Amino acid sequence: MNKTKRRFLKIFSWALGVPLVLVILFISLVYFGAWGKIPTKRELADFQYQRASRVYSADSVLIGKFYHYDRQPIVYEQFPDHLVNALVAIEDERFYEHKGVDTKSLLRVFFKTLLLQDVAAGGGSTLTQQLAKNLYPRRDRKKANIAVNKIKEMIMAKRLEKVLSKKEVVTHYLNTVSFGGNTFGVESASLKFFDKPTKHLAIEEAAVLIGMLKATHGYNPKLFPEKSLARRNLVFSAMANNDFISKEEKDSLALLPLSLNYRDYGHNQGIAPYFREAVRKELLQWSKKFNGKEPVNIYTSGLKIYTTLNHEMQLLAEKTMQAHMQSLQHAFEKSYGKNAPWLVNKDLITKQAKKLPIYKRLKDSGMTEGQIWNSLSLKKPMKLHFWEGEEKTTASTLDSICHYMKFLNVGSLGIDPNNGAVRTWVGGIDYAHFKYDHVSQSKRQVGSTFKPIVYTAALEKGLDPCGHISAREVEYKNLEGWSPSNSSAENETYLNYSMKEALSKSVNTIAVKVLEKTGIGTVIEQAQKMGIEEELPQKPSLALGTGEIKIIELAGAYSSYVNAGRPVAPMFITSIATANDSILQSFSPEVHDERAFSEETREMMLEMMKATVNKGTASRIRNVYALKNDVAGKTGTTQYNKDAWFVAVMPKMVHVSWVGLDNHEIGFKSTHLGQGASAALPLFALLLQEMNKNDDFDTITKVRFTPPTETVLDKLDCEPIKRDGFLKRLFTNQNKKKKRKFRN
Repeated sequence: MNKTKRRFLKIFSWALGVPLVLVILFISLVYFGAWGKIPTKRELADFQYQRASRVYSADSVLIGKFYHYDRQPIVYEQFPDHLVNALVAIEDERFYEHKGVDTKSLLRVFFKTLLLQDVAAGGGSTLTQQLAKNLYPRRDRKKANIAVNKIKEMIMAKRLEKVLSKKEVVTHYLNTVSFGGNTFGVESASLKFFDKPTKHLAIEEAAVLIGMLKATHGYNPKLFPEKSLARRNLVFSAMANNDFISKEEKDSLALLPLSLNYRDYGHNQGIAPYFREAVRKELLQWSKKFNGKEPVNIYTSGLKIYTTLNHEMQLLAEKTMQAHMQSLQHAFEKSYGKNAPWLVNKDLITKQAKKLPIYKRLKDSGMTEGQIWNSLSLKKPMKLHFWEGEEKTTASTLDSICHYMKFLNVGSLGIDPNNGAVRTWVGGIDYAHFKYDHVSQSKRQVGSTFKPIVYTAALEKGLDPCGHISAREVEYKNLEGWSPSNSSAENETYLNYSMKEALSKSVNTIAVKVLEKTGIGTVIEQAQKMGIEEELPQKPSLALGTGEIKIIELAGAYSSYVNAGRPVAPMFITSIATANDSILQSFSPEVHDERAFSEETREMMLEMMKATVNKGTASRIRNVYALKNDVAGKTGTTQYNKDAWFVAVMPKMVHVSWVGLDNHEIGFKSTHLGQGASAALPLFALLLQEMNKNDDFDTITKVRFTPPTETVLDKLDCEPIKRDGFLKRLFTNQNKKKKRKFRN
């Protein structure tokens, strides 16, 4: 060998050897942790998922999740063959041949991508390498660290293949891979895009999800259906090329349209959001007290929470609420017209503005009042909520205040009166925009829905239900001239009502007189026996419902009328289990041991409230909605029409509904529109109409009240109304109020 050749070989050896040594040195440094420790085989084999906790209805429907990462791991046997085949075909066709790193793919990437600059050459990462990246996401995504990350993932992939079978690699990969939008794992993705578990995915649905893995946003079938469809068909081609399906099957499948059944499991979306939030709060309290072998976390432990909610009833409750409230909102705004308080009452608008965080920030920054109002008056692009949906517009902060101030809101609750199980829960008109829950949080004056409690206390004290009481208005001298009146247009000066008739017609003057005869303290004590825990006003106006009570308490109290005199505490969780269905805790109904009143009183009150529905203030149940079910109930309307109420009592359901505005300073313009019978009663009536159409609800809708005893019927068998005699009418000035002291 001549000198030139030897020199050339020496240079070539150095040119080849030095980089090779440097590469080996670089890989060794990565291997031994120069750029961070690489998980050992044991650590890779023992990793744990963060699992979403799932909330189920009483009829076993998944209604929501609690999570940091929406992931629901499943086992390999729950993956359809076509799902696994699609994954291997498009992502790693030599998956079953390599040991974690595909050398052929790496060489292809090196020559085509790096040397020939072919961006369409694809990547060289195997499914096992991708799993490594899923388990230990790259923290530093700078280009300078790409090589370090790739080598780490190759080393982890080699280690994973030594501790996991190919089936286990696929299982962990499909349980950890991201589908965008904080959705992880194929089970969560399947439920989100197709509303079905993975095991029920059709081949075309599986191909859509696998197609997303290349670019979860770009191939999102909801956002970009055309791109998703093209990608799905590319998956079919890859499956055909790898002999998982035939060419004929590929061509046939490619003709299928893209069909989604999208369901968002975000906390603001989906069925029963107010109910789910109440469940979440309850779970947080439970998890703090839970004394198991290991602590639980409702966001990461993968719990299964089983609730009392009836999925189908809840759907109907939300549907009928939306229909009624949208119509009522339109009528409400029309009744005020251009003189609506949210448009012309500057003091009201100012009060609302000063409650906003932005006002406080501007104030703290040193701005004058004038500067603050100028800032709040600046127009800017924003989205405003309407019943028809969100609308992009140009508006100021003050415009936004006025817009949202006008919305009527709602609270309705349906429970099983025998055990308190919550069947329906509607806490507001739209959780995304109105988070405040009117079922569990709001305390409002309950109006005439408190009268049955007054009458119950009176009967328990021994008042004769047929002892007629004058409806004449009285001015109470020792109460600063307070003079409760009736809403009836009829002059009732000369009329005397039986208790049954007075309750059915909701006569205010008589309710106050019944309270007077019974005693305020006795009535409050009766309310407490019936499960009312709120502090009630020790004033005569209590008879008219000036006490503020939560819907959830009112429902429990009314349950006593069909539950042998025993009130219940509404319950919404029946059990909590682990991801493997091991029960951590079960919950029992909270039914009072002692009766709140006698059986005779219970039967009499039920008859009185039946009369309210059949011919009294709630008669729309019969003559407008044509409902023939066994229903008792009571309407309620507070002063200035600020709160509309209706409580329905059935043998197997108690339903409470409220309608009003969150701003207590605004009420309905007229009693015609804002009374309980107009604003709140339809929430129950429309729901019951829908339930009557479904035989599945016969155990609720077709159950009859137990007939009252003859003794009770005899005690209530009296003339409803008696008119004062001629001489009394002759010497009574119907235009003059009677004045006396309130005696209690």
